[in-house]
Amino acid sequence: MSDASAASFDFDLIVIGAGYGGFDAAKHAADHGLRTAIVESRDMGGTCVNRGCVPSKALLAASGRVRELADAEHLRGFGIHAAPVRFERQKIADHANQLVATIRTNLTKTLERAGATILRGKGRLEGSQRVAVREASGIERVYSARDVIIATGSDPFVPPGIETDGRTVFTSDEAISLEWLPRWIAIIGSGYIGLEFADVYTALGCEVTMIEALDRVMPTFDPDIAKIAARKLIDGRDIDARAGVLAKTVTPGSPVRIELVEMASREPVETLEVDAVLVATGRVPVSKELNLESVGVTTNRGFIPVDEAMRVLVDGNPVAHLWAVGDVTGKMMLAHTAAAQGGVAVDNILGHQRLIDYRSIPAATFTHPEISSVGLSEADAKELAAADGFELGLVRSYFKANSKALAELESDGLMKLLFNRSSGEVLGAHIYGLHAADLIQEIANAVARRQSVRELANEVHTHPTLSEVVEVAYKQAAAALV
Repeated sequence: MSDASAASFDFDLIVIGAGYGGFDAAKHAADHGLRTAIVESRDMGGTCVNRGCVPSKALLAASGRVRELADAEHLRGFGIHAAPVRFERQKIADHANQLVATIRTNLTKTLERAGATILRGKGRLEGSQRVAVREASGIERVYSARDVIIATGSDPFVPPGIETDGRTVFTSDEAISLEWLPRWIAIIGSGYIGLEFADVYTALGCEVTMIEALDRVMPTFDPDIAKIAARKLIDGRDIDARAGVLAKTVTPGSPVRIELVEMASREPVETLEVDAVLVATGRVPVSKELNLESVGVTTNRGFIPVDEAMRVLVDGNPVAHLWAVGDVTGKMMLAHTAAAQGGVAVDNILGHQRLIDYRSIPAATFTHPEISSVGLSEADAKELAAADGFELGLVRSYFKANSKALAELESDGLMKLLFNRSSGEVLGAHIYGLHAADLIQEIANAVARRQSVRELANEVHTHPTLSEVVEVAYKQAAAALV
């Protein structure tokens, strides 16, 4: 492209949204010499930094320490007798807030150092290669850019019939500020957000009722992993979990009233009166006010359709110079997925063709112990095996056979490995146990490289470490090849 045609645009790239996806895209673009602007109307860092992964990990770290120190039976196994544990709710909340502030500042400085321009305001499309930014003052400016990336993220989903007031009935957005500790809290939803907050609240002495509309608790997890994990994460705690039950209405107040009905029949079950309700029923894309119709884009339930190069699609065909990344694409709604998509989009803008590989992106739930997964579920792997005509292999490796887990008195755990019994290719893994979120990375790398357990079984692991749980699984899988 000639300098003259490049110079006719205000920017080479405008990114709408400064969450993890937008941040990574803007930094990568600016580092590679593109004149880049990033538009953000709320806090820099988006959901992950301000209302998601970052503050929730701070709360889980603090409440996890409380849980450890209060577990007299576990400590007795080491010959340790601790005094009754005391904690200050406000200081735990402050730890999360300070972490958010630090990471938000670092992220902003990183973008500025890379040379990106930060435009404060609400961004929307104004036709092809044009972005309007409405500042808080109401002033609106239109900028032109050779390429535009939409990275507007998602917000918590509140089902119909549930009324929130931000204090007695709230979503994860408010829960992370830990303003108070309800004596009895109902959590609607048993996905990773509901589980993580159940972990925090029970560690800090709250009673939890978990309400799951689907027919089993933890429906998004591998069934075997969910079964073993629930013993400790739900049954072993002050949690009353109910599946197949729908919160038809939730009315804020003191107490909060929850009208429960059977999911299948819609017959009334009971009305609960609790101190607070956390609504953890998933997330919805932020795409309504983007003026997508100005470029002819139709969303699917609010999600922007993209191909594996992150190009926005209309009727299956890419729209020139328009890209979308992160939660708004509805692929895997995880911060590191958004960041990966941001990198892929910018590489393609730079002319380096690259596609995203969702199969190799891991996911983790930071409960105590953790749950993680990568690649295919067992159901999807069975489907693939039937379609491609190979035999699916499945092995289990247990933490109770691991020296490090036994030394920590934390031997509750399981790893399940899925693989192709002919080629040995690793198709996926599901882990529940100590440091599962770190252990999954090794398998994610193997999936990314489409490696076979034939080679992986010979890789030497440090003894004694938890990584030997993976080594044992690889060895078992290699022995099961046909």
